[in-house]
Amino acid sequence: MMLAQLDNIIALLERTPASFDALARNLPDFWTKRNEGGNTWTAFDVVGHLTHVEQANWIPRARWILEFGDSRPFPPLDRDGHANLTRNKTLGELLDAFAAARSQSLRELRAMNLQAKDLERFGKHPTLGAVTLSQLLTTWAAHDVNHLHQVSRIMAHQCREAVGPWRAFLGVMHCDGHSSPA
Repeated sequence: MMLAQLDNIIALLERTPASFDALARNLPDFWTKRNEGGNTWTAFDVVGHLTHVEQANWIPRARWILEFGDSRPFPPLDRDGHANLTRNKTLGELLDAFAAARSQSLRELRAMNLQAKDLERFGKHPTLGAVTLSQLLTTWAAHDVNHLHQVSRIMAHQCREAVGPWRAFLGVMHCDGHSSPA
């Protein structure tokens, strides 16, 4: 990754909290507290997850790579760690917490004053093995977009039956997620 690509990553990361805010703030629970069935997440859960990983994942792992390289694996991430964070919170509070945490993360990322050689440093993911700092930062942005897609899909699911025959023309109604279990 060249430093110009890092600027592109930061540009996306800066906008994600506002994107979620515009999509979900003040919506009825019909849109934000319902899932796609089974043990799937709601839009509320996704914002809680984003807030949790903002604090526990991206910047801590970037610092880890810079400090330890690939000599020690990152501590594992609790992908459901948002459960305690979301307890007794409103979606508005979570959106605000996500925006504040992201702002802090980007301040810290900029303060790292990363150079091209830093971006190619390796770290050790506990499941995936060798990863570069560049891959971690790019994944951070892709993770945001993935969850925007997920929330859109969750919301569309709430209309799945009500759209009737138009369902055939709505790709989001046919999407059932894309990630593999880690």
